[in-house]
Amino acid sequence: MPLRFTSEHDADWSVRKIAVVGPGIVGMPMAALLAHARIREGHDAPARVVVVQRDSPTSGWKVDAINRGESVIGGVEPALDAIVRDSVAEGVLSATHDWNDVADADLVLVSVQTDRDGDGPDYGPLMEALGHLARALASKPAGNVPVVVFESTLAPSTMATVIREHFARHGLVEGRDILLGNSPNRVMPGRLVERVARSDKLIAGLHPLTPVLVSRIYARIVTEGVLHRTNSLSAEVVKTLENAYRDVRIAFAAEVVRWCDANDVDFYAVRDAVNARIAQADDASSSATAVPSGGVLVPTIGVGGHCLPKDGVLLWWRAREAGMDVSRSLILLARTINDESPAASVAHAERRFGQVDGRRVALLGAAYRFDSEDTRNAPTLALGRALRARGCTVTIHDPYVKPDDQNLARTGLADCFSNDLGATLAEAEWVVMCTGHGVYQHGLDAILAAAPRARVLLDGANLYPASAFAGRAIGHVGIGRGVKAPEPAFVAFVERSFRAMEHGVGNELDALLSFLNGRFAPDGFNAVSLDEVRRLADTCPTGCAIAPPSATLDVPVHAGFSLRLTRAAAGLG
Repeated sequence: MPLRFTSEHDADWSVRKIAVVGPGIVGMPMAALLAHARIREGHDAPARVVVVQRDSPTSGWKVDAINRGESVIGGVEPALDAIVRDSVAEGVLSATHDWNDVADADLVLVSVQTDRDGDGPDYGPLMEALGHLARALASKPAGNVPVVVFESTLAPSTMATVIREHFARHGLVEGRDILLGNSPNRVMPGRLVERVARSDKLIAGLHPLTPVLVSRIYARIVTEGVLHRTNSLSAEVVKTLENAYRDVRIAFAAEVVRWCDANDVDFYAVRDAVNARIAQADDASSSATAVPSGGVLVPTIGVGGHCLPKDGVLLWWRAREAGMDVSRSLILLARTINDESPAASVAHAERRFGQVDGRRVALLGAAYRFDSEDTRNAPTLALGRALRARGCTVTIHDPYVKPDDQNLARTGLADCFSNDLGATLAEAEWVVMCTGHGVYQHGLDAILAAAPRARVLLDGANLYPASAFAGRAIGHVGIGRGVKAPEPAFVAFVERSFRAMEHGVGNELDALLSFLNGRFAPDGFNAVSLDEVRRLADTCPTGCAIAPPSATLDVPVHAGFSLRLTRAAAGLG
């Protein structure tokens, strides 16, 4: 039965088919869980879930794999394999290359990767998929109004401009022929099923009815989280802001840890003390596999993944395009600080053990996150290239990443990668722990036994306590693992600096929202509110407490040291 509605609270909807475009780390768990939930909406039989994957040389194999009942996500993903296998066996989940199978879908989830291109978004892969989707939906059953939901991260204003206009060019008018919504994902590799089920989720749309309808379906799979209905612009802002502010907090930690390492001060003692004082504590100081959610985050060899390196840039896209001043942006400055982390980590080890130039260096962990196969923007790859430029012979190991990984190939590092730990370590003089995989955390003895020539181990993933190296011949250095207790004055300095930084982000966000409302909010429903953005961001499972704006900010100083982020917040560059 086609969707009929007379108001946002009165909709007769039958969902017989759900299409999921793109079975990546978002699309695969969403498709599996929707099939597993046996969605019955206006119809007695459970909705069939069809995954659509383009027939490309790198990803085309996913269709046959899914139809065999196999998840296409590598690494350690609890429960996902079994859910896919059972759903395929019961005939409620399948995959296809044929876009015609989408024409009669009642609900479509779009989970295609978006990236950045310079100072703006790169929507090339997304728009390619949307071209196929729009042509398929042009043949939809008469009177049917499909609901299309974007799980992909979108730069603010994309739904109202790029997406709406794309479908209109194909004769599909928002609110008449189609309903467009967005529900940006909050998944995390290694915890995909858990994150979908337990995390609060934003449900947004350009039309007030869209969040109402989408909530009916998503409530069947978000079983322990809360669904928050809002408009598309607000959801776009919140999603990019969550990652941008996380990037800022990592950059803050990086600035502090670099001072701590230069002065042999225990950064983790500072971190725990400050987080306790600002009531944002977590367990990540003592556990490499705990997800940091405190105020001051955990610095490592660098910041990777698909979201953090780009989402701050996407948040600023339209404002920067319009010529707004970016010289005081903490969000954009954080990118510079975090991009420095691989080199800063090596420099820290060199202060103790001498120059790395010309050495044989083994990098353990090519994925950006523990127990994952995801190499997108992995700092290991940036470090590998930098070490090669310094004359080092580099080898890279990862138990989950495939030898034909496209990011290894793109960075020219495929030739030095292996899944064989022994081969990677056999000739190494330096060993750098880049990723906190569980097999590394619990396998120190095996790692050292396989590296008979190694004289230096740089722990860039917070894997091992210093006590693990007592009595061993190899030299050890960790990021932030100084031996001196921090002075109370330094802890107070870091706390004051954090508060200045967070209010600076509040000021930056306030200015951005004023701009976005002036350009892209045509009515009350589509307007974005600072208070609402702060409320929604605070539901992020990894922490995103945005402070209110503040008219006056100082720059704390300790022994002549101040943070670049706080200087930028105070307008001092």
